[in-house]
Amino acid sequence: MNAQELRDKTPDQLREQLTALKKEAFNLRFQQATGQLENTARVRVVRRDVARVMSILNEKAAAAAE
Repeated sequence: MNAQELRDKTPDQLREQLTALKKEAFNLRFQQATGQLENTARVRVVRRDVARVMSILNEKAAAAAE
């Protein structure tokens, strides 16, 4: 997912996606702790996607505050 796709979404959609990504990150951390994680690169991708969504939400909040 890229930033332009995220900018096209509404803040409610972004919050839903953020919740889903955080759940996935939790599950990946749990799998890693139990030794069941096969694709270790997915942890990094999900963490960056969470940061990307949060950045876009902050941009939208700042634009709405002006």
